[in-house]
Amino acid sequence: MASISNITFACENPPRMARFWAAALDYEIQTLPPNLLQDWLAAGHDEDEAAAIVDPKGQGPRLFFQRMDKRPEVPNTSIPIHLDLHSRDPQALVDRLTSLGATLVAHRSRRIGDTEDRWIEMRDPEANGFCIESPA
Repeated sequence: MASISNITFACENPPRMARFWAAALDYEIQTLPPNLLQDWLAAGHDEDEAAAIVDPKGQGPRLFFQRMDKRPEVPNTSIPIHLDLHSRDPQALVDRLTSLGATLVAHRSRRIGDTEDRWIEMRDPEANGFCIESPA
C-alpha cells in the first residue's frame, strides 16, 4: 500500500503560495535548517525558488511549491494540481480563503442518477483552481 507524502505545485511565487495554503489548511511553513539552506544557496538556487508547508499534526502530506514555468507549450512542466477541500462550514471557509487572496468563481452542481454533487469553485492567488465540497 502507498500513501502520499508530498504534493508538488508549479508556481510563480513559492513563498506566497506557501503562505496562502498554510493559512487555508492550518499547515505550517517548513523551514530549512541553516546548513541545508546554505547548501541550497551554494548549489545556485534562489532562496525564494521553493517553499514547503507541513501538517503540524503529521497526518497530511507535505505541499511543496517550486518556481516553474506553467505554460503548456514549455516542455517538462508540471501538471496542474487541483485540490478539493472539505469543511463543516463551506461558506465560512470561502470567506476566510477570499480574505487570504482566493477568488470565488462559481457555485456548481452535477446530478448523476439520484446523486447530486455540489461544490464551490475557487482560484488561489495564482489562479490555480480548487474546490470546496458543498452540502446538498
